[in-house]
Amino acid sequence: MTRTEVRDSIFRIVFREAFFQPEGMEEQAENYIKALEQEPRTFLPGMKKEIEPEDEEYIRTKSMAILNKTSELDALLESASHDWKMNRVGKAELAILRVAAYEIRFDDDIPGKVAVNEALELAKKYCDEKAVSFINGVLNQLLIKPEDSDKE
Repeated sequence: MTRTEVRDSIFRIVFREAFFQPEGMEEQAENYIKALEQEPRTFLPGMKKEIEPEDEEYIRTKSMAILNKTSELDALLESASHDWKMNRVGKAELAILRVAAYEIRFDDDIPGKVAVNEALELAKKYCDEKAVSFINGVLNQLLIKPEDSDKE
């Protein structure tokens, strides 16, 4: 799988959190991965490569890491969105924001600007044009280091 396809899969698992209890999310991740193995192009149309075991593990691990930090991520996002409450944000937008916020703040392997760009691509695919602008604004605030914002 490409990195974009892997991120899309992570987004889809994180998105499910809006509809399932937290204690059921590991099962939801497993169900998604199993379905992706069996019918990859149904779940990710245009998929370029088959899912590999290392992709599965990365999707599983990162999805659970994001879901385990939901409260912390939402607090970061609320402060970056100038106290716009996350329960007012659309479910797809929120899942995209959580994935990107995790990557910006907790994943040293992914440059912040890459996380923002990938989030915007997901937003273009799953959200409307206004959401793309909102997501861009919030995530760009997260890119500002806390010591930089003191200078403003």
